[in-house]
Amino acid sequence: MHDPEDEGFETDPFDLDDVVWVRGVDYVAGWRDAADAGGELAAALTSAGFDTMGLEWRARTNADGAGTVRLVLSAAAAHDVAALVLAVARLGKAS
Repeated sequence: MHDPEDEGFETDPFDLDDVVWVRGVDYVAGWRDAADAGGELAAALTSAGFDTMGLEWRARTNADGAGTVRLVLSAAAAHDVAALVLAVARLGKAS
């Protein structure tokens, strides 16, 4: 068990938008859009041959109800994704 005062213990800073809900804002639609987008991203990376087992993503919404996807990956995975994106960019310039 870690104590929040221990060195190396990290938490996200408190974000008031994470706890305040505004009447009339459709958060479910935003979350659903983010969940679908995360699934699309996972499928695209998998079909490109990328190992998604080390990735973690979470569907969320902003205070205005817009969907967001939080992606967490290791440094090694980030290098791999960057190389993949650069390879696709080079292919696009070659066309």
